[in-house]
Amino acid sequence: MAETVGKTGYVYAFGGGGADGDASMKDLLGGKGANLAEMSALGLPVPPGFTITTEACTYFYANGRRHPENLAAEVGQALARVEGLTDKKFGDAESPLLVSVRSGARASMPGMMDTVLNLGLNDATVNGLAALAGDRRFAFDSYRRFIQMYSNVVLGLDHNMFEEILDDAKDALGVSVDTELAAEDWEKVVADYKAAVQRELGEPFPQDPKAQLWGAIGAVFASWMNDRAKFYRRMHDIPESWGTAVNVQSMVFGNMGDSSATGVAFTRNPSTGEAKLYGEFLINAQGEDVVAGIRTPQSITKAGREEMGDAAPSMEEAMPPVFGELREVVGRLERHYRDMQDIEFTVERGRLYMLQTRSGKRTAKAALKIAVDLAGAGLISREEAVSRVDPASLDQLLHPAIDPAAARDVIAAGLPASPGAAVGKIVFSAEEAVRLEAAGEAVILVREETSPEDIRGMDAARGIVTARGGMTSHAAVVARGMGRPCVCGAAELHIDAKGGKLRARGRAFRAGDVITIDGGKGEIMAGAVAMVEPELSGDFAALMAWADAARRLKVRANAETAQDARTARGFGAEGVGLCRTEHMFFEEDRIAAVREMILADDEPGRRAALAKILPMQRGDFVQLFTIMADLPVTIRLLDPPLHEFLPHSEADLAAVAEATGLDAAKLMRRARELAETNPMLGHRGCRLGVSHPEIYEMQVRAIIEAACEVAAGGANAPCPEIMHPLVAKGEEMAFLRELTDRTAKAVMAERGQTIDYRVGTMIELPRAAIRAADLAAAAEFFSFGTNDLTQTTFGISRDDAGKFLADYLDKGIFEKDPFVSLDRDGVGDLVRLAAERGRTARPGLKLGICGEHGGDPASIDFCEEVGLDYVSCSPYRVPIARLAAAQAALKRQPPRR
Repeated sequence: MAETVGKTGYVYAFGGGGADGDASMKDLLGGKGANLAEMSALGLPVPPGFTITTEACTYFYANGRRHPENLAAEVGQALARVEGLTDKKFGDAESPLLVSVRSGARASMPGMMDTVLNLGLNDATVNGLAALAGDRRFAFDSYRRFIQMYSNVVLGLDHNMFEEILDDAKDALGVSVDTELAAEDWEKVVADYKAAVQRELGEPFPQDPKAQLWGAIGAVFASWMNDRAKFYRRMHDIPESWGTAVNVQSMVFGNMGDSSATGVAFTRNPSTGEAKLYGEFLINAQGEDVVAGIRTPQSITKAGREEMGDAAPSMEEAMPPVFGELREVVGRLERHYRDMQDIEFTVERGRLYMLQTRSGKRTAKAALKIAVDLAGAGLISREEAVSRVDPASLDQLLHPAIDPAAARDVIAAGLPASPGAAVGKIVFSAEEAVRLEAAGEAVILVREETSPEDIRGMDAARGIVTARGGMTSHAAVVARGMGRPCVCGAAELHIDAKGGKLRARGRAFRAGDVITIDGGKGEIMAGAVAMVEPELSGDFAALMAWADAARRLKVRANAETAQDARTARGFGAEGVGLCRTEHMFFEEDRIAAVREMILADDEPGRRAALAKILPMQRGDFVQLFTIMADLPVTIRLLDPPLHEFLPHSEADLAAVAEATGLDAAKLMRRARELAETNPMLGHRGCRLGVSHPEIYEMQVRAIIEAACEVAAGGANAPCPEIMHPLVAKGEEMAFLRELTDRTAKAVMAERGQTIDYRVGTMIELPRAAIRAADLAAAAEFFSFGTNDLTQTTFGISRDDAGKFLADYLDKGIFEKDPFVSLDRDGVGDLVRLAAERGRTARPGLKLGICGEHGGDPASIDFCEEVGLDYVSCSPYRVPIARLAAAQAALKRQPPRR
């Protein structure tokens, strides 16, 4: 076991056959540090090092970016232990210890924070490294890498400045790849790099290794709050409060000649989930060469090389003994962690070292297959399989793919880095992708290679293409995690980003031209290629069945059209949780009658117009009830203010008047009369039913007549749930209940039929939640309309919030957008209060949620916590909600003994 170093402090040691921590300590050591400790304890070949905990990062930010007082002593102690294990000395000119300094949060954030390799090199130690290795070229190659990385990460200099110096050197030498530079060439590059630092900063490149180390530690902590890390955390719901650990580890070198290499391996294919070793490596290289796409790497396995049609030998062929050892180690790691692993390794002069293992990023398709396969193999339970798949990732499976019968005008091919298909306009910069996406344009981001700075553009794009890089490059890994289709290493593309154009196979394309990409085949096509609806795999059906067996919450869909309802049923919806009847009013065949009703001067005139709308509404409901059979269908009566159905500009008013024969002057006058300063809190919802009860009477009649018609036709009797919106007072609810029951009884008496129906309300106002018991006296169900409840609780207009919400998120005032994920503390308290008071007044009161939050996994977890009966979401989010509901239920089950 490793000598104990700072177990009660900020530093935990690993390597040398043991460790102070283990895999269970991710909160403290971060994912990377916890897994390095675990691999060390397993006796795997891990270069020794130490982890500075996330608590030190928390202290760093709480104390003006200062380190804890005792941290320097703990780091010194840990560094001395590494020196003893490696028989090298940090800063020694003859036998120098070099280290890497890497980030490591508890959740994987690939490429979002900073790393420094080869730290400890200076003008003296580089000669010692050359003597130890017997290779001056290697030593100066390592030194130039360190200067560039440290200058960028710690000193804040642009890495492109160093790339230009290197490109100029290669051009002068007439070479194209780094490996063609000799020792003296690298010495010249190093001198040019140092001169550039002196010129830019007015002081020389730091030569003191200890100062270098503390500069790197501070930079890694600081990178937790860089823009790309903050954006990534927001995208993946990673709390800012977690902080990152720092891992300091003795260097091993993959760039020590042809017996050395570096690579990334996955124990299963991260795109498909197939149980085959998958990965890439580079001979005579360091780790960033693989993931940054600087050189296009080679396949690890012979089968992978043949599948890709590559000529360069695989690791299996080039380094058979080390490959055999790697295969054994990765298999052991998958069995130990009981999950697909993403592994980084280095081979130094024929000896294998493990630098990282973590649960690998994977596509939704792969996640399903891996979870189902591991359960089938008995490595995990079905419940664990359900808990392993991110519900939000299922969105990748539920959207169209390229039609197999469509013609493909292929302009270039690359590596199938992330599956799926996308159509969009070519953009060459992340900034342009963000700008056009905000304007409603679909874009494909095309780059030589991506870097972590491109994260916002990658998120905005429908798909990603790179000319360089492999299957484990930054673009590939991040795209798979986002669910974006991606084609990498499309070397046929000649990209002129500054000129806004690219050439491929003799053809030219410009920014704004439309292309299609197929990330599953690695193809790029001209124009927009036809798409088809996806076919869900057997793995999807299996996991959904296991999820349904585990969940308590029912899952319904928001649907008002026949197509919505069919889609929802196909995805497993257990009813309609929200049918917005106003959407039906906007249909072309009835908007004229709606406007006639609005223009009517009295109730008889309104009733005459409503009589024209009645058969249309009834027909809508017949369709919904027929498709949903005996499942519940919650129908919200008219909600928006009447002026929304009228044209607004004088030109539109005149055009409508001419098309419909309605009086233009009357239309204009009525539009002015109905105009409101604050329509969201104006004459809408149940207030329309109180002022103009004939509107709600018509809708209730249409619902009950439709239910009678479907039942009389021999189909399963429908279960209509009639919902009154924006109710605030018990007296309102009592008035509306009487109106509903009176109208329903009249219809059933006319038809000679009995229909079982329910009457309820949406909880959208704080007063409704606080006085829920008053409402429950007349309401048989509550559906929480959390879109409006969030607006009225915060006093924020959802339509205008985009102007300032980003500032609130950036400054940590909001951890998440409250319109995306339910605000548990405020809105959540109102939901909890309404549920408790409502059910106290009416035991058995049915409770659901029908806002956008009904499809958000974190909000669904809250719904399970407070005991709601169902959630309702858009049809394409139904599978997401089913899986999230299962995970929420499993989370609250007592652990198995």
